[in-house]
Amino acid sequence: MRIATWNVNSIRARVDRVLAWTRAVRPDILCLQELKAEEKDFPLAAFAELGYQAAVWGQKTYNGVALLARGPLEDVQRGDGEQARLVRGRALGVNVYCVYMPNGEAPGTEKFAYKLGWMERFAAELAPVVAGGATVAVCGDFNVAPADLDVYDPEGLRETIHVSTPERAALQRIVDVGVVDAFRHLHPAERAYTFWDYRMLAFPKNRGYRIDHVLLTPDLVGRLAGVRIDREARKGEKPSDHAPLIVELQP
Repeated sequence: MRIATWNVNSIRARVDRVLAWTRAVRPDILCLQELKAEEKDFPLAAFAELGYQAAVWGQKTYNGVALLARGPLEDVQRGDGEQARLVRGRALGVNVYCVYMPNGEAPGTEKFAYKLGWMERFAAELAPVVAGGATVAVCGDFNVAPADLDVYDPEGLRETIHVSTPERAALQRIVDVGVVDAFRHLHPAERAYTFWDYRMLAFPKNRGYRIDHVLLTPDLVGRLAGVRIDREARKGEKPSDHAPLIVELQP
């Protein structure tokens, strides 16, 4: 089984790229974030032609998430609140959470407080599901680099957004409900990133952050065959500022 997550930074601006990538990689489960489009503007028919069922929670201009599967999608639920940041459902025997966590702007701001509150609520929601023995994959853009190894300049960026101690603590509380960072499990010492700003040649200079994650319950961790970041998808004309993260599971 192949599970992928990708912040596409506007599905309408990058629909051809996303469909071509999906056609080539053929993930069994695909989580997309930052759609910046309402459900009526999401390419449901094009994904259906590729064999996907989709659950979309869109929002005009901002946010937006989509969960797609090559098989039935069951028990679909969309997150509470006005911001379209969470869609969850059951596909191919896995309870999948597609999340787009708030950016937070900067420590000390109202948006930062909202981010921490959102993460706390998510941890509280996830905890009883994992404790009940469900098979779970949490996939998406968490907007947090878990450790210094996950950011290009740990000292220069210390306590800035994505890297601050409160954000890392909030992410750790999510992990502590009983899930495992799939990439770091297989690559304990690799410095690798999933996001590079468009500005100041960040991608060519590899000034990145690893802020997109797949968190798995232990039963899925036991099936891990590979985890990779598709840097090629960050190249070319009009790319997203994120690269897809792909997890391979044995049967």
